[in-house]
Amino acid sequence: MKFKILVADDEKNIREGLAASLEMDGHETVCAPDGEAAWALFGKGDVDLVITDLRMPGIDGGELMRRILAESPGFPVIILTGHGTVESAVSAMRDGAWDFLTKPVNLGRLSMLVKRALENRELVLRHKEMQADLDRSRISKSMIGKSPAMRKVVDTISRVAPTRASVLITGESGVGKELVADAIHELSPRKDGPLVKVHCAALSASLLESELFGHEKGAFTGALARRRGRFELAHGGTLFLDEIGEIDQNIQIKLLRVLQEREFERVGGEKTVEADVRVVAATNKVLKDEIEKGSFREDLYFRLNVVSIAVPPLRERKEDIPLMASAFLREFAAENGKAVDGISERAYSRLHAYNWPGNIRELRNCIESAVVMCKGATIGEGDLPPTIKSSGEDWVRVPLNVSLDEAQRIVARASVAFHKGNKSRAADALGIGRKTLQRKLDEEEAPEDD
Repeated sequence: MKFKILVADDEKNIREGLAASLEMDGHETVCAPDGEAAWALFGKGDVDLVITDLRMPGIDGGELMRRILAESPGFPVIILTGHGTVESAVSAMRDGAWDFLTKPVNLGRLSMLVKRALENRELVLRHKEMQADLDRSRISKSMIGKSPAMRKVVDTISRVAPTRASVLITGESGVGKELVADAIHELSPRKDGPLVKVHCAALSASLLESELFGHEKGAFTGALARRRGRFELAHGGTLFLDEIGEIDQNIQIKLLRVLQEREFERVGGEKTVEADVRVVAATNKVLKDEIEKGSFREDLYFRLNVVSIAVPPLRERKEDIPLMASAFLREFAAENGKAVDGISERAYSRLHAYNWPGNIRELRNCIESAVVMCKGATIGEGDLPPTIKSSGEDWVRVPLNVSLDEAQRIVARASVAFHKGNKSRAADALGIGRKTLQRKLDEEEAPEDD
């Protein structure tokens, strides 16, 4: 692994000499003439070690180190100092510096310190990579699916979870938006804090306001005592607002203020309450359309939509059906005490042929029903609910108002689904090569990657 080292010193000969010595050891270097320039270079995010003079005009080495450690705790910083300021360097060590060297710099000792610092840096980076892999594995266990669309969702979750950014989860009802919110919280630094959920569509405007922000005694008829709202209950954790597109305009204004200022007042109260809460919202509506209608505030939309995660409907990732059906089968067989351990080929064909308007929720209910109705060890075609049994098995409907390319994409996707995700079999059945089939599928998915 090749590392980049930032050398900051206001004396040109020293910084260039140090850089030359480090490059002879095989390292990449970048130089800064002062603390301000060094801080700007560090902000680019591709530096692995900082070597800085303690005394520089403007931002000195001590302040530069404090900024770096506030941004990236544990980041290696080596301080350079003259003999007269060794006490300051020792103080910097207490504040988190990796080590210090006195001028004139002993290049042999510098080489040794850099080697040790970068070895530690490599261990840290590898640990982060392993943790990221572990996180992705944990997400995959709760969110079943190996389709490209779901891999994209899982990757986005793993990237956004460690941050403070607000997240807007979009998708049809039943696709698993709440599972995405659960995964974001579980993989975040707030995982030991509360995860509080509010279904916004289930409450009237007045009740939702009290539910979110709490109320004081006597704030309205029936308010017999002070009540803490969900924002207070979620302090230090995550607040999941499901069906955010249903909330009243007045509550939208209050919610916007909480997101901007991280504080609010209870209904009927005057005391300001701080809200250390990460907000994750979800909706099955297209909020841009709601903004055009005037029913949703554009400024609130941008506050919520710092990062967007679009969860695909089940009909667009039918290759995941076998994995999900198997998982649901195990769950409901154990729950009902039945020795059901498989699904027949014809039953699978029906599952793949169906369009799943209710998405994962409907598939889950379907498998539960099939397990209950099944008399043997394998779920058969006859055990499925009537709507699933009546679904087409070996044909696909193609609208007449689409282009030939679009018709081919529809048939290609349906063939892959019919063959349970096996693209080689689908290609053989269509009489085309596997690469040609993959190209058809990629053409369909391309707009989502823009």
